[in-house]
Amino acid sequence: MSHPVANQHHDNGHDGHDDHGHHAGDDYHGTVKGYVVGFLLSVVLTAIPFWLVMGKVIPSSGTTAFVILAFAVVQIVVHMVYFLHMNTKSEGGWNMLALIFTLVLVVIMLAGSLWVMHHLNVNMMPMPHDMRAMP
Repeated sequence: MSHPVANQHHDNGHDGHDDHGHHAGDDYHGTVKGYVVGFLLSVVLTAIPFWLVMGKVIPSSGTTAFVILAFAVVQIVVHMVYFLHMNTKSEGGWNMLALIFTLVLVVIMLAGSLWVMHHLNVNMMPMPHDMRAMP
């Protein structure tokens, strides 16, 4: 005769599976090849703007700044895809929705700040020339 406690089935809510909150096909776990590709893209996307600035390849500083910002945006996308493993399927799409919401807020804040600063600059009362020389 066996002990009644020894024959009891202990159900911890796992059904014999080691799930840890992951669902098949939902999560992308990076491979060494994926990390190497992401790293190489990051290095290239850093080296090209560095070369553009140090070599003075583009004569216009405004154009150079625009090109560097474009490379920065591409590098952000590379980091999100290869290192943060963000895509439209991760976390049921909530990661992408949170990212879009964040980008909308950042664009609104930057555009609003630039708009306010521009209008403050335009609408400020100009000082007479003789007032600028005063201590």
